[in-house]
Amino acid sequence: MAASAPAPHTTDFPVEGRCSYYVEKKKRFCRMVVAAGKRFCGEHAGAAEEENARKRILCPLDPKHTVYEDQLSKHLKKCNSREKPKPDFFIQDINAGLKDETEISEQLVPISSLSEEHLENLIKKLQKASEGLNSTLKDQIMSHPALHDALNDPKNGDSATKHLKQQVDGKHRKKNSVFERLQIDIQHLCLNKIPLLSKEKLPVVGIGKHLCGVATDLALRCLVETYAASCEERNEEPLAKRIKNDKTGKEINTVAKKGNEKNVPEKWSPVAGIVIALCCHHRCDWRHYVGKEYFRALGLGAVEFHYFQRMSSWATCGMRKTSLEASSLSTKRKDEQNDDSEEHDDGGCQITDESSGSAPGFLTVEEKKKIGHLCKLLIDQGRVEYLRQKGFSPALQYYTDPLVSLENVLLTALPNHSSSPETTA
Repeated sequence: MAASAPAPHTTDFPVEGRCSYYVEKKKRFCRMVVAAGKRFCGEHAGAAEEENARKRILCPLDPKHTVYEDQLSKHLKKCNSREKPKPDFFIQDINAGLKDETEISEQLVPISSLSEEHLENLIKKLQKASEGLNSTLKDQIMSHPALHDALNDPKNGDSATKHLKQQVDGKHRKKNSVFERLQIDIQHLCLNKIPLLSKEKLPVVGIGKHLCGVATDLALRCLVETYAASCEERNEEPLAKRIKNDKTGKEINTVAKKGNEKNVPEKWSPVAGIVIALCCHHRCDWRHYVGKEYFRALGLGAVEFHYFQRMSSWATCGMRKTSLEASSLSTKRKDEQNDDSEEHDDGGCQITDESSGSAPGFLTVEEKKKIGHLCKLLIDQGRVEYLRQKGFSPALQYYTDPLVSLENVLLTALPNHSSSPETTA
């Protein structure tokens, strides 16, 4: 059969009032609105005869867009990529952790390049380090009443119901609640310098929905070391504290007023609780990892951590089916997998051979999956031990069914003087 001819332009002429520049990569005309009397938008004005006298150059702050050379000075003052003033709660690398003195970059190669003997040794180390860990976590699958009607709506199909289960419930906002959004990398966030927290001395509950890999460690250090440790050093007490009586189920509000110390709880933690949905262990980083001491106590270090976090992707990425099995999937199943990737089941990224490493042929799919789960468990156990050392009662549990999300493990922690959940072994 003869080869088909190249696809023609999607339209012979640009839409009226739109840019006349043909974008070869997208096989269509640019859709930007043009100024009155102009044929091209500002981005493609260099292609217009009447604009030839003015030269457009790449923006030095962000080469993804261009600017007229004679307007560069004006543009730099308002460019969205310009460096903005740092808020008081920005402190460079405050939650980053210390750099490891040992350089390991020269020793690291993709997993696909490891010899079978080297990989077997790594797996033996993993299995030995994981001995005694409880790999069967407790199910704590709950649902907010606000979602019950939607979840039980017979009009919703399987995909819609699954999507609803993956969403954060935004209906909890009370009329008099105060919400403030901080646009900042967690790595540089100093909580005790946020005006509201500093002024009111409020206890904090840290909640994270799928904090990718290293972000979980940055968040834990932000809460436990930056905020909690700082408040305890200053011996601060909260202005208000709500205590729940577990026996009666009643809530008692106690306000610490000046000169009335008896209303202040005897033990108060600046961090009242932590709830983080874990994911993307292959995106962890040894420098930022909070469980270094735990790994070192097991005779493991940066090199083992590097390969374990790479192999952790075997639990959720790339080996759920062979290429032959994949070709026979129904359209419905493919849609479900697309939903999975939305919830970081594929680690929130496309895993390449270089990043996760091709799994060796001498391991079966189930063996690789089991190894991936062990890697995740060991990394998470380091976080559990870190929280335990910092005075918390931590726990790992399943918060949703794996059919909803393969990344279904929840890390919780309460201060030791609170009602603590069941901890993992």
